[in-house]
Amino acid sequence: MLVLCVLLCNLTSTAQAQLLWGDMGDGTYRNPVLNADYSDPDVVRMGDKYYMVASDFHYLGMQVLESDDLVNWHIVSQIYDRFDYPGWDNNSRYAGGSWAPSIRLHDGRLWVFFCTPHEGLFMSVADSPHGPWSPLHCVKRVEKWEDPCPLWDDDGNAYLGHSLHGAGPIIVHRMSADGKRLLDEGTTVYTGPVAEGTKWLKRKGRYYLVIPEGGVGEGWQTVLRADNIYGPYERRVVLEQGTTAVNGPHQGALVDTPQGEWWFVHFQSTSPLGRVVHLQPARWTDDDWVTMGEDYDGNGVGEPVAQHAKPVTRTVTSRTLPQTDDDFDGTQLHWRGQKLSALALQWQWCHNPVDSMWSLDERRGWLTLHAMPARSLRTSRNMLTQKVMGYEAVATTLMDCTALADSTVAGLLCMGKSFRGIGASRRGVFVECDGRREIIDSIYINKVWLRVCMDNKTNSHCFFYSTDGTHFLPAGEPFAMSNGFWKGLRVGLFCYEASGTTPVKPQPQPKEAGGRAMFDCFRYLTR
Repeated sequence: MLVLCVLLCNLTSTAQAQLLWGDMGDGTYRNPVLNADYSDPDVVRMGDKYYMVASDFHYLGMQVLESDDLVNWHIVSQIYDRFDYPGWDNNSRYAGGSWAPSIRLHDGRLWVFFCTPHEGLFMSVADSPHGPWSPLHCVKRVEKWEDPCPLWDDDGNAYLGHSLHGAGPIIVHRMSADGKRLLDEGTTVYTGPVAEGTKWLKRKGRYYLVIPEGGVGEGWQTVLRADNIYGPYERRVVLEQGTTAVNGPHQGALVDTPQGEWWFVHFQSTSPLGRVVHLQPARWTDDDWVTMGEDYDGNGVGEPVAQHAKPVTRTVTSRTLPQTDDDFDGTQLHWRGQKLSALALQWQWCHNPVDSMWSLDERRGWLTLHAMPARSLRTSRNMLTQKVMGYEAVATTLMDCTALADSTVAGLLCMGKSFRGIGASRRGVFVECDGRREIIDSIYINKVWLRVCMDNKTNSHCFFYSTDGTHFLPAGEPFAMSNGFWKGLRVGLFCYEASGTTPVKPQPQPKEAGGRAMFDCFRYLTR
């Protein structure tokens, strides 16, 4: 395994030309179109462009992605930046936060609804997908609702459908037109085998509920149809694994194009990457049922395609992927008379950030993370992450160690169900696994390059470090990772104050007791 990790470590920027694109560059695409953990995706079309949201659970922000063709995506905004509720300031809401969201276009505006298992049903609205998004509005303070979706009907009435924790049943409420209030206690309209992921569609006077059933890794896609929003609903299974290797193909968005085509965006549960995004062709039959994928075994139910012609567009589209690299120069924002720098949109904090303890302005062109007391990575407040993307990937950062205090530990992380990191302290270079830190090189250095090389096909990953940015040494043995807390593999940066650590050799003490780490850049290569 170590040999494979060393080969991955030697990837250079030339690997950028070998990216595993969903877009094949010849008018076709292959699945997954987004080989990263954009779980429970929902998509809406606004004019000629498409906008996607996905569940982010305990990672804050909920990113909004934009595409011209449903194949190539990039991040254009984030909807929120914190939850002001118990548990979010002490990292005790893992697997909580935003579960499967919906995004809809109504009255010229974009609306996003989602539930959290502890706090309730939330809504945000924006005139532009680029934001600003309105502050989260709690539509209802309630526990264990999930997967909400609104519908504004032709007669002016508004509705909201959702399921319950544990997946089912499907419940429909009357809703105020501004999306801020539910007007009744709700009516159960469908009870099925693990029925969730409610998505509405009204077509030719009929109400369609496009829902996943059967569970995350084993399920299928179902469509329900009725003449009245409260039912009774007819049921048809429209997408299943069948003869393919794509398990549990379901939970996503049925969306049309300006050219009249229909497509279905959904996830597939994988490990350790998480729930990756697939795109299926969809068609309406003469009797007004939708079909998805291709019926390879002839049983009347579609199966996922591996490769297909791309959606037709009016203009030539370029190949793009969500952002990854960062020089920490910041995006300039003007807020309350101040000029501030904002993080790049791919970054998400794990639980609520402490805004006074990080900065892009303290040292221009660097990200500064100040240390706060924590027992381990899992409880660290300054833990900044982004999604792992691609079958093979290498993430590298340069860290300035000169302001580390005696108890400061900081560096590069890799997390899923386990919390692993490589970093530097005043005792030397260390690796951490689920709270256990081990010094692997007892040197005190002013700067260090830290790297993680990931092979997500063989699930073998390894850490490296360098004092010159050229020659990298392995740090510990290769390790496997797995999904955790409903999320796939992540990489990122961290800094915290670990009590009880002392330097091997006395070193000049920085001005602040907690210390800080500074990161000059973050580079992410994948293929």
